[in-house]
Amino acid sequence: MTSPPRHRHFASGLVLDASQALLAVERAALVFFMGWLLFLILLNVVTRYSGMPIYWVDEAAVYSVVWLTFIGASAMTRLRMDFAVSLLTERLPAHLQRAAAIVSTALVLAFGVAMVVLCWIWMDPVGIARHGFDAKAFAGETFNFLYTERTQTLEWPVWALQLVLPIFGVTFSVHALANLLEELGLEDRRKHPQFDLASADAVN
Repeated sequence: MTSPPRHRHFASGLVLDASQALLAVERAALVFFMGWLLFLILLNVVTRYSGMPIYWVDEAAVYSVVWLTFIGASAMTRLRMDFAVSLLTERLPAHLQRAAAIVSTALVLAFGVAMVVLCWIWMDPVGIARHGFDAKAFAGETFNFLYTERTQTLEWPVWALQLVLPIFGVTFSVHALANLLEELGLEDRRKHPQFDLASADAVN
């Protein structure tokens, strides 16, 4: 006999809904970056063999892998496919296993929140806005040269490419909070049919 569903809390339900929406966006982003990366690799092979290499392709591929990695890591957190060492916890009683899961998930959330705070300090959006988005004036006063740097071959602004860090911090934190709410029993654990996985929990 299956247990009746828990009463849905409005606030916790919103968190899980936001996590679900982010997961759908991340899935689309993963598909895009995987296709884009494949295209860049094939383009690199063809142009090199034809004697007309395109030098910016290597750099574009590297940054594509970086974005792909962070987006994938965020999605894996919600799917509970992150790495876990269960040598000790699997030998504990059920109530202690649950307590350990809650503590570890809370630590994951703390890491995500700390990353968001550090990215805010590092990128200092208030500071750059105070200087009228003048990157040179901002760098001259704060010695933060993030907004004046450009990549070597693409000549893209470095700050735009490194936006993946605060984005990851936010999505990672939302997913970690959703997992924590499920671990605390405030919401039923949701399934993610858009990811064709037999058992994401089996990875832990």
